[in-house]
Formats: sequence, C-alpha cells, structure tokens
Amino acid sequence: MIKVAVFGAAGRMGRNLIEAVTLHPQCELGAAIEVNGHSLLGQDAGVLCGLSENQVTLKTLDAINPDDFDVAIDFTIPEATMLHAKYAASVEKALVIGTTGLTDDQKSMLSTYAESTSIVFAPNMSVGVNVCLKLLKLAAEILGEESDIEVIEAHHRNKIDAPSGTALKMGEVVAETLGRTLKDCAVYGREGRTGVRDPKTIGFETIRAGDIVGDHTVMFASEGEIVEITHRATNRKNFAQGAVKAAVWLAGRESGLYNMQDVLGLS
Repeated sequence: MIKVAVFGAAGRMGRNLIEAVTLHPQCELGAAIEVNGHSLLGQDAGVLCGLSENQVTLKTLDAINPDDFDVAIDFTIPEATMLHAKYAASVEKALVIGTTGLTDDQKSMLSTYAESTSIVFAPNMSVGVNVCLKLLKLAAEILGEESDIEVIEAHHRNKIDAPSGTALKMGEVVAETLGRTLKDCAVYGREGRTGVRDPKTIGFETIRAGDIVGDHTVMFASEGEIVEITHRATNRKNFAQGAVKAAVWLAGRESGLYNMQDVLGLS
C-alpha cells in the first residue's frame, strides 16, 4: 500500500483528496496536515470527510513523521505549496502539486526541488482536461493559423486567481504549437475601442460566479465555422481522483519534475 499525506486536509479539496485516497485500493492515508492554529487540528480525518474513523488525525507539518507517508498531495496556495515542496525535497518524499497561481520564479524553484525528489506539477489533475490538452495540440496544428482563438473559463466566486491555471495551460499548449509565446500574444479581456482583432493573439475571458466548479472552452473561429473544445467539471472528485492516480504513478519514481501528460502516457 502507498501511504499518502494530504496538505490542506480540512479544505474542500483536502476532504475530497482524503476520500479519494481512502477509497483507492492501492493507497492508505498516512497523514492529514493543516496550518498552525486551525480549529480542526486533532480531528479524525475519516470522520471529517464523512467516512469511518481511520485513526489519522489532522496535525501540523512539524508534528508529522516523514515515515508516515510515501507521497504527499498539495492543493493549497502558492506560498504554502513552496514551503511544502521545500520540505518534501528535504526529506526526499514525492509530491503531487495541483496548486494554481504559481509565479514563474516559484515554478523555477520547483525544478530545483525536483533534483532531490520526484514531483508531479499540473494546473489541472483531471484526466478529461489532460485529454483536452492533447486535442488542443491537434486542433492548433490543423486550424490554428486560420482561426481566431479564444479561451473562456468560469469558476466559483471564491477562486482567487485569474485566468485559471488550466486556462493558461490551454493557451500555452496552443501558443507553443503555433510557434508563439503566450506572454507575447495573450489578450486578457477587452474594453472600449479595441480596434480590429489581431489574428495572432489568443484571447482570455474570465467568469467568477456562484459555485461553478470549473468550465473551460477553447474556441477556434474561422470564416464559416467554429470548433470548440470544452471541459466541464461537475464536482471536485475528478480532480482528487486524478491526483491520487498521479500519486500512485509517482511512488518510487526517480527524482524529476513531471506533469499529468507523463502520468497518463500522453507526452
């Protein structure tokens, strides 16, 4: 059995991760980690998630034993994720990261930490989203030069970064396929007299409303036809299940920085 630790265990994604780990036939929960002072420290992780008691209680990072887990999963915030990645590298434990909003410098630091341990870092752990990334590359190869390309994404009102990490990744895949750099060709929202659309740009539109889990559409619009590739998440379980799949794949693997395309054999 692969022993898995979950960072941010009391959050919405943390609880989904605990459930996914508990239900996976190859995994068991080794540690459930929360920040100092959290009101649920000491709570049984299984009970917290509506499952049976599992004797793993929520603890702070400095209270856990590295021997309690083989792989950790982190869906927290960038600042916390970087601390967790540094810790994982120091104790040579594998880490799956689904946190979005990391800066270029933070992403570069992950590469440094990956010299000491194995890391899967992906803006979206959904199997369906990663299939979409593969389809986007194909669509960009065939349609990209003749199409106006727009990325439209929607999430719940509490999401703090925009555009989403998944939307940016989709834009990066399309841009790289077309030999462009996303930083140079991205347009984030439009207002006022913007003039005629530059055909080399990739537009982004962001919606934050209600409890939308995550909708992403990439539109290839040309004269006479529109092709859209869409992924719609209806709950967070698919992200958690994908992360656990990554954890199983990562266990025992040599040091390095990997992504979900590697996990799914789509690279």
